[in-house]
Amino acid sequence: MINNRYDFIYLFDVQDGNPNGDPDSGNLPRIDSETGEGLVSDVCLKRKVRNYVQFVKNSTPKYDIFIKEKAILNELIKEANEDSTVSKLAGGAKTDAARSVMCNRFYDVRTFGAVMTTGENAGQVRGPIQFTFARSVSPIVSFEHSITRMAVTDKKDESKTGDNRTMGRKSTVPYGLYLSHGFISANLAKQTGFNESDLQLFWDALRNMFDNDRSAARGLMSARKVIVFKHDSELGNAPANVLFDRVKITLKDPACPPRSFSDYQITIDKDNLPNGITVLELL
Repeated sequence: MINNRYDFIYLFDVQDGNPNGDPDSGNLPRIDSETGEGLVSDVCLKRKVRNYVQFVKNSTPKYDIFIKEKAILNELIKEANEDSTVSKLAGGAKTDAARSVMCNRFYDVRTFGAVMTTGENAGQVRGPIQFTFARSVSPIVSFEHSITRMAVTDKKDESKTGDNRTMGRKSTVPYGLYLSHGFISANLAKQTGFNESDLQLFWDALRNMFDNDRSAARGLMSARKVIVFKHDSELGNAPANVLFDRVKITLKDPACPPRSFSDYQITIDKDNLPNGITVLELL
């Protein structure tokens, strides 16, 4: 089991792509309308971790994914309640046993948690790992591009001249460096069974998940930095915000809009760290 609290900073960037479209705004890149900074939701990041684990582990025992494409969640919860170790129980004991079955079977349940009271009750799980929204270090600009397609969808749309071109729109961010904060609770990890092996898989996902989830819409997305503050206790040795403030990201030339990761300088203040804190740079 995990015996340490972790707080981490995750840096990734996008070039000529849409890192996380907003369905309420015509799928344009998410943006803070007051500051112009780009946003990527925590749900988006968790989705990519899930996809990576599913790709690497191929639904092997203990590494299946609960929230995945075309899954019927209540059917999966029902299977847990019909397990031979669960079905003979009743009341709260049955719910707790079904919850344990779900945590043991699904990596994302024991990692991020889940609400499993939508059908047959398997309780609720508070996951030991949580992300904040990722926010771009500098304001972003969203470009819209017109695109053409040399075909039509239906016969009725066929052009009489034989020119079947149709028009569309595509939105991109020319460049954005995004920062997300993350937290790992040792206490919650013990409740879900999240262990050191699961943690290493999670770090692997942060480093590699963009390379295994390419899309024309998302452009070039890359993981850049994983900066981890490891506490030598379960409850932690310093407030997370104090540790995060030790990481400074600045533009080398504020007069020029950033167009690559090399346009930024990243420094980590490792002097006079609080007792019990170790800084790890995993990327």
